[in-house]
Amino acid sequence: MKHSLLHITNGDVTTQRLQKLNIEGDIITWREMLCEGKTSVDVGSEDFWKTRFDFLKTTYKVTKKKFIDYTLKEYRNLCNQKQQDEIVLWFEYDLFCQVNMLAVISWLKRYRKNHKISLVTSGKIDNSKKLYGLGELSDDQLKEHFKNKIELSQDDIEYADYIWQLYCSDSPLPLENAHKFNPESPFVYLESAIKAHLLRFPSIENGLNHIENNILKAANEHTFANQDEFIANLLTHQENYGFGDIQYVNKLESLKKLFTSFDPVKLSKTGKKVLQNQTNYYAKIRSDFSYLGGAKKYSYLYVNSTDKLLKITS
Repeated sequence: MKHSLLHITNGDVTTQRLQKLNIEGDIITWREMLCEGKTSVDVGSEDFWKTRFDFLKTTYKVTKKKFIDYTLKEYRNLCNQKQQDEIVLWFEYDLFCQVNMLAVISWLKRYRKNHKISLVTSGKIDNSKKLYGLGELSDDQLKEHFKNKIELSQDDIEYADYIWQLYCSDSPLPLENAHKFNPESPFVYLESAIKAHLLRFPSIENGLNHIENNILKAANEHTFANQDEFIANLLTHQENYGFGDIQYVNKLESLKKLFTSFDPVKLSKTGKKVLQNQTNYYAKIRSDFSYLGGAKKYSYLYVNSTDKLLKITS
């Protein structure tokens, strides 16, 4: 009997590449951005999808029709794929992909017990300093990555599910040391992704997080004729977050009072003071409805001097 494969990819670009290469097996595209907004551990449940739709509708004006057509139909397709011998996951090194990967593995642990699960991850090639996305690999490199896919042990699956549960909990504090529990993990980019996630909580110094401070810093140090040029620069220098332009458009909207103009891009006096830690913007930007995983974003502060989080008691 022929060995059958199911591929779960990180997005449409990877799906199209696999189709073009005629790699055997069925393909499901995981179309979510679980690194943003509130999440819950029960991936695929009615409550899970309701929480996700509420966030996407509120933050990105996603319509119910688009959510159903783009995300839910593909998820239902995944639910119907039960007959394959092996499930191959295609996810990249960045936070965006790593969080989605954890959620998918958690779902597989619950609904596809005893299935063989393998992982294809892109990032470093040989000793390269640059980290590569799957879309940046040549056809030969993509085939080589597939050939060298790593089969996940039951311990690996349990570990990914555990990290997912921590990500969805109402406290991010346990995540600070979680990566130390499994140093032999095949998830070689998970530690840096967790660190990037923790940096998204507001800094105790000025109330903005690492990404928001980098946005102000870029605006202060460079000249940008318009918002599109600015966002293109932010995408190029965004470290390992893996965000798209819509995320940065949303972030600029939340920071717009710190700018006098986006055409050209200019910081306001307050923006410059916040960047220099001369004033704290926490009270102005704080929201009770902003979540990172299961935790309220503004219930914790990042202490830069210790690289630790501090819970705010209310």
